[in-house]
Amino acid sequence: MKTYGLIGKKIGYSFSRNYFNNKFKNENRLNSQYINFDIDNLSELNNIFNINNYGFNVTIPYKETIIPYLDSLDFHAEKIGAVNTIQIKKGKKIGFNTDWIGFKKSLEPLLKPHHKKALILGTGGASKAVIYALKQLQIQTLIVSRNGETTYEDLSEEIIQNNTIIINCTPVGTFPNTDSAPEIPYQFITKNHLVYDLIYNPAETLFLKKSKENGAVTKNGLEMLEIQAEESWKIWNSSY
Repeated sequence: MKTYGLIGKKIGYSFSRNYFNNKFKNENRLNSQYINFDIDNLSELNNIFNINNYGFNVTIPYKETIIPYLDSLDFHAEKIGAVNTIQIKKGKKIGFNTDWIGFKKSLEPLLKPHHKKALILGTGGASKAVIYALKQLQIQTLIVSRNGETTYEDLSEEIIQNNTIIINCTPVGTFPNTDSAPEIPYQFITKNHLVYDLIYNPAETLFLKKSKENGAVTKNGLEMLEIQAEESWKIWNSSY
């Protein structure tokens, strides 16, 4: 049995397991399975890597901390500093990042000429991939975090209106905590804004709902996930 899987913590909700197992079923790959490796810490990795495995995805909270456990990184993962895909090749564990591709391809069709600057909410591995993708699109970024140079308390009308793309890279608002949202001044969001939430469950987070009420174009992270999953599949089945 060829085993693929997702490495993360508290990942029972995960999109990936159903996505790939349905893919295997539809493609009649009866010798393949995709399972969740829900671990409390990375000391459990050795047991996982000893399984007859062919590839992994990596999610919160290990996209950055897993890097020292790998043998090498591809160009993009090294630049980003985060990994969401691992290829097993001749016993070597190679880290890739397909999040940035998924984000870039899902965002690009929505961009208008006035979308020049973006607010990034959060500083984790996902936000690093988003920033990398925006750099490819020549969009300036301003990172917002609780303790960074720019905090949520700093967000003024001027900052919100100057940054017409706002992207939530935090887990705030994820099921089952659907009554929460990043604490930003939503009243300053307008129809000129493009508001993107990497969360896909629920399909419309409170963050997106409040932004849409002020006229913003909104999008959740489902298409990004689907694209990055297909890019992962290409990597596992390639001779990178």
